[in-house]
This record gives sequence, C-alpha cells and structure tokens, in this order.
Amino acid sequence: MRLILAVAIMAGLAAAAASANSPSPYAGEQDRPIKALSAQEIEDLQAGRGMGLAKAGELNSYPGPAHVLALKFELHLDAAQLVATQTLFDRMQTEAQQLGVAIIALEAQLDQAFATATIDRARLDDLTGQIGRLQGRLRAVHLEAHLAMKRLLTPQQVADYDQLRGYADGASKPAHDGHKH
Repeated sequence: MRLILAVAIMAGLAAAAASANSPSPYAGEQDRPIKALSAQEIEDLQAGRGMGLAKAGELNSYPGPAHVLALKFELHLDAAQLVATQTLFDRMQTEAQQLGVAIIALEAQLDQAFATATIDRARLDDLTGQIGRLQGRLRAVHLEAHLAMKRLLTPQQVADYDQLRGYADGASKPAHDGHKH
C-alpha cells in the first residue's frame, strides 16, 4: 500500500514538474501590439462583428440581422422586411464599430500602462471598469438587434431561420457558416 502511494505521489510530482517546464499558452503573444487582443479580435472589434456575443439570442430563436440578410431569399423576406433588416443591421454595426474602436483604445492604454510600469490600482480600476462597461454595451447592442429582428419576422420565418442555421431538431448542419454572431 505504501509503495502504491509513493509511486502515485512521485507520478504526480513528475507531472507537475513537466507542466511547470512547458511553455505558457501565452508564449509568443508578448509581441502583440495590444497583449490582451489578437489581430483577429482587433479586426472583429473594428468591423463591429458579433464574435459570439449574441449567442443567448441566436441560440434561443432570436435571429441575427446579418444572418437574416444572408438568408433573405430562403426566408422569403418581403420588401419592407428587407429594408427594416438592413436598417437594423446598419445601425447595429455602426454602434458596434464605435464601441469596438473605444475598447481597442482602452486596451491599448491598459497595455501601455503595464508596459511602462506606470500602472497603479486606481488607474487599473478605472481602465478595467471602462472596458467592462463598453464590453457590456457591445454585447447589449448585438442582443438588442436580435430582439428587434425577431419582431420583424413571422413565426414561420423564425422557425425556418433556426432550421437553416442548424438549430432546429433534426437539422444536420448550418446552411450558412459565416462569421460567429
């Protein structure tokens, strides 16, 4: 029994030592202009993309305007729905882009404050608080668009959307594999 316990302890220590010597998953990211954001994240924020922020709506039968526009023929949007959807998308994207640019700027300030060792607790709290509020607003902008989009569609169009996106029972895969929203 003691031998088994000793072997188990030694194996655990060996595994811990091996993981302590392996590179961090962050290795290589120290060269990013803004350490907390990848190039793709910066591009997505600048473009106003959803980045999965509206999954609570998307996966609960609240269609997103970008995907509704992509599926406009399959959903048989009438002229008024098409205009309203485009308007909703444009408004959402404009606000999301503005918020994204502001988030990037604050992340750059936070990164710079750490890089120059000029950060203190007050500045940390200020910057992370601002970033958090903007991130929350960005998510709300995308979710608000899903909320409004559902009101523009008929129940059948919503059901068809879910089927086309691969969310309905029996759906094998999404018909449109565009950006995450």
